[in-house]
Amino acid sequence: MFSSVLIANRGEIAVRITRTLHARGLRAVAVYTDPDAGAPHVAAADVAVRVPDYLDGAAIIEAGRAVGAQAVHPGYGFLAENAAFARQVTDAGLTWIGPPPAAIEAMGDKIRAKATVGPAGVPLVPGSDGSGLSDEQVAAEARRIGFPVLLKPSAGGGGKGMHVVERSEDLEAAIGAARREARGSFGDDTLLVERYVTDPRHVEIQVLADAHGTVVHLGERECSLQRRHQKVVEEAPSAVLDATQRHAMGQAAVEAARACGYVGAGTVEFVTNADASEFFFLEMNTRLQVEHPVTEEVVRVRSGRLDLVAEQLRVAAGEELGYDQGDVTLEGHAVEVRLYAEDPSRGFLPTGGRILDLVWPTGARVDAGVAAGTEVGSRYDPMLAKIITWGRDRASALDRLDAALAGTTVLGVRTNLAWLRTLLADDDVRAGRLDTGLIARLPVPAEDLPDDVLAAAALAGLLDLAERSSGDDPFDRVGGWRLGADPAPARWRVVPAAGATGDPVDVAVAGPPEDAVVTIGAEGTPRPASGRRDGADVVLTLDGATRRFRVATADGVRWLGREGGVWALREQERLRAARTAAGGGQDGPLTAPMPGTVTAVEVAEGDHVTAGQRLVVVEAMKMEHVVSAPVDGVVKDLAAKAGAAVALDAPLVTVVPDSGE
Repeated sequence: MFSSVLIANRGEIAVRITRTLHARGLRAVAVYTDPDAGAPHVAAADVAVRVPDYLDGAAIIEAGRAVGAQAVHPGYGFLAENAAFARQVTDAGLTWIGPPPAAIEAMGDKIRAKATVGPAGVPLVPGSDGSGLSDEQVAAEARRIGFPVLLKPSAGGGGKGMHVVERSEDLEAAIGAARREARGSFGDDTLLVERYVTDPRHVEIQVLADAHGTVVHLGERECSLQRRHQKVVEEAPSAVLDATQRHAMGQAAVEAARACGYVGAGTVEFVTNADASEFFFLEMNTRLQVEHPVTEEVVRVRSGRLDLVAEQLRVAAGEELGYDQGDVTLEGHAVEVRLYAEDPSRGFLPTGGRILDLVWPTGARVDAGVAAGTEVGSRYDPMLAKIITWGRDRASALDRLDAALAGTTVLGVRTNLAWLRTLLADDDVRAGRLDTGLIARLPVPAEDLPDDVLAAAALAGLLDLAERSSGDDPFDRVGGWRLGADPAPARWRVVPAAGATGDPVDVAVAGPPEDAVVTIGAEGTPRPASGRRDGADVVLTLDGATRRFRVATADGVRWLGREGGVWALREQERLRAARTAAGGGQDGPLTAPMPGTVTAVEVAEGDHVTAGQRLVVVEAMKMEHVVSAPVDGVVKDLAAKAGAAVALDAPLVTVVPDSGE
């Protein structure tokens, strides 16, 4: 048995693997790049080694050998499904904690995977089974199968390059787009054509296999709540499968694993119809999955809980599983959400920044890769953490998850936290009526700025002033004291910040924080309020209701968190406020919609542009966003430079409106 394991990954999965290594008395070796030098996965490990890139397999192996690592765990993503890297590991005399390279290769290509598992009796989606089809052959196969069809790259995954085609006349354009995306993402534009299952559910089976011939499945995970083919919510077991369907799908997954000579932990993914009366093989992921915690929460082996990373370690060390299918049972229900640094109100664009404050919930499992002070950039996946809850049944698991999200606060970076609570409250989600298109059909809730948030922000500002005042001189005392007159109110003109949108709002506070009168809006009614600090919290009483806000301030932006909702506000400068009120046109420069890299600057200083004209292109996580001219005008203050990294809301360019003369 090895005693020292290098984790060839970062973020929450590296922290999670370290936790199991330490529980088993093993030494954890981390690798990191320069942006991750202070990351939690580095702090959690026993030793950490710098590498130039997480995709540099040779450097990672050399780092492990330099500090005495005896095995390599790849986590997921990066090099986890890279057969060449797996061979490099074993060639270097290290133990590979994963499946045989041949199994990775067999399942890594969708055409070869179908050819491998089909003869074993695994149900396949009707579609093409040959490789290297020309555009004409792809189109012919689509018409033979019947519409709607799904075009998908043979190589790669993650939903990239997938196109649903409803009509024959749309085929040519869709084939061209799918090939371009596949070539750009995977370097291979080979396409498959499959029947598209209407209202599909995405159900996957966790399998475990040892090197001694034992293969078991650990039940299913429902992963139908997806956005752009990326999973957002996962649960175990599925809300729709019964025992018979679970057995059939589980046995198909076991046969798929046997067909490719699988060893270790893997996942066989299926697509089903609405009632799971039929199912078809999609692919096999030859690694640990992001959503593996929900399986760990519900699976019992001889009444004991299971740690999938620990099982991977045992199998890699040559041990037998020591149990068979009859020893595996499911208990209760578990649900997981992925917390992303993204902005739902702006099409789920990735965000970024420094996490100012972080509160994780009690009563839930949290697998996190960030901490207070972490800089969230655009170089890596925007997932910050996974929050998982268990209950005796599905309803109680969902209730506990909603409570956990309400007890979570992330200040300094905009996330999908509040949106997740809205998603979980949807009637179809609560009822288990899921399909992979459900999220796309749901409206994104409009951004709101409740009165209590505005009042809390103003009182937090007043409390800041109180902490800076001496309190001895009445003219220096907070509360607006005036000789022979009512207290003068403190006034703020606040606007949403950190990428949020909304109109400025006037807020006035008269009196001391503990006994104040708040007026919201120019024509608002004065309302009694009080505020006090309790550690990092501000406790607000407004209209007889008391609420607690987590508050943090940086760079002129005040962040407030309450019950899973987060708001970022800043005070609008007086000159800018006057210009906005007077209709002075664009309010400042156009800014970066997300942290990323400027890939194109299509104008020069002094150029005359028209409304809607492309100015700058910013890319993050392979997602492009075009910044266009809001009005006809002249380009000024062009700060954007091609190839440069930019932060969220960084100034890019200003367009001065034409005078109209």
